[in-house]
Amino acid sequence: MEERTGAVRAAADHRPWWRSAVFYQVYIRSFADGDGDGLGDLRGLRNRLGYLRDLGVDALWINPWYVSPMIDGGYDIADYRDIDPSLGTLPEAEAFIGEAHAAGLRVIIDVVPNHCSSAHPWFTAALAAGPGSPERERFWFRPGRGPGGAEPPNDWRATFGGPAWTRTTEPDGTPGEWYLHLFDPSQPDWNWNHPDVRAEFESILRFWLDRGVDGFRIDVADLLVKNPDLPDLSGWPDPARPPDRDQPGVHEIYRSWRAILDSYPGERLFVGEVWVADPDRFTDYLRADELHTAFNFNFLRCGWGPAEMRSVIDSTLSTHSLVGAPPTWVLSNHDVIRHVTRYGRDDTRYGEQRLLGLPVDLELGTRRARAAILLLCALPGGVYVYQGDELGLWEVEDIPLALRQDPTLRGTSGADPGRDGSRVPLPWEGSVPPFGFSDSTASWLPQPAEWRSLTVAEQNADPRSHLSLYRSLLKLRRTLPELSESPVEWLTAPQDALVFARGTGFACAVNFSSEPMALPAHTTVLIASGPLAGGMLPADTAVWLRTSDTDP
Repeated sequence: MEERTGAVRAAADHRPWWRSAVFYQVYIRSFADGDGDGLGDLRGLRNRLGYLRDLGVDALWINPWYVSPMIDGGYDIADYRDIDPSLGTLPEAEAFIGEAHAAGLRVIIDVVPNHCSSAHPWFTAALAAGPGSPERERFWFRPGRGPGGAEPPNDWRATFGGPAWTRTTEPDGTPGEWYLHLFDPSQPDWNWNHPDVRAEFESILRFWLDRGVDGFRIDVADLLVKNPDLPDLSGWPDPARPPDRDQPGVHEIYRSWRAILDSYPGERLFVGEVWVADPDRFTDYLRADELHTAFNFNFLRCGWGPAEMRSVIDSTLSTHSLVGAPPTWVLSNHDVIRHVTRYGRDDTRYGEQRLLGLPVDLELGTRRARAAILLLCALPGGVYVYQGDELGLWEVEDIPLALRQDPTLRGTSGADPGRDGSRVPLPWEGSVPPFGFSDSTASWLPQPAEWRSLTVAEQNADPRSHLSLYRSLLKLRRTLPELSESPVEWLTAPQDALVFARGTGFACAVNFSSEPMALPAHTTVLIASGPLAGGMLPADTAVWLRTSDTDP
């Protein structure tokens, strides 16, 4: 393990807010439309701040709102210091941050440092300047291989399909150099060896910190630094650490960023999107002078079952304890199939590629999703709720191909339909689409007619609804001191169940079996994901229990 720098994080005398916070992810294009064009925007978000306050979350994570051609839903950024006109204006963003703070909600925003848009002024200047120019040194331009340079510089593949290189056409019209893009051709990768790139992003961080944001979610945080030799992946001697990601030099970047964040008042936060399986290298990102937290994707990936989930929980807790960092727990986000759908299938694990049309039992998936949020909220650390999780939304799989916008569809020539099914706009009210999302007759992605029973208005009126469960759960979670930093203690449980205690008077039990099980010994049922009967915990149901007469 690489030597740890700095001491283990703060002890019990002071616990920063982010160590146990509940974050709500706002995919702004699909949250609420305030100007009637069928696309979510800042006006719609500001109008619905009361809903988020009342839900009981602590902070909002806002997906990219910057100026963008929107080839990849805003992750292709042309201007990091302004708001895309389709979403609002910079003064509106500043007003939103202030209004969120007034409502008791902190705001973290996406920063996308691995790549920009091909429409970014620095990249258009690089194209115009030609080979060997200083402008091209900010990116990864290279001559091709083979006769006439007709083959890409190496064999790297893009996440969205196809080669990770695209050939340019030089100013004189001839085929030219190739540029690297680990995602879509519209997203050229920055060269983080260049001082201009480092200085630019430090300036971007300060720009938004000066406007009051409480932190940043770092997109694909492990990809910034590449092996400068750009070797082929085939034949690479260390498959666990390929040359296109997780290079040691990335940690220097985050140490410089952390110094900037720490220079601002208050408790600001970095959360990294880090897809690193090795626990030692994963925790390197969480050292005391780097990132505060990183997403726990192993839990998101695992299937519905006690053995696998306990294994992931144990490994997560032990890994994070090495550096004193809190875990994060998440069930869905804008990049993965919604967990109501995953949990309703025969194979409940998350797969990287979406396969449409597989049989799904949405009633079963919903029951398991209700149990899963009780499990997550009972664990140490922070919790991320993707918008629509609280409504029990499922993956929309029948979006016509002509309406799908995710570049994965194009990059894989239709083999992967993309992520649009998890990005369908929220249903707020009414009996027909767009369900109050917009005053327009249609939303930018179509909503299922069946969502009429899942609207916020419909669920507000039902104390047993998914939304009511979330509100009650998050309110209760705030009142229980055991759920702050107390460790997990596994208790004796039936084979197809998990039961654990935290502190001296709290327990959580989850029944993964198809049959009811007896409730563990308790004095009070605090909350359950579904109806209980006769002292039994039904199948695919979770419960929080008071196990002593100690006041909560």
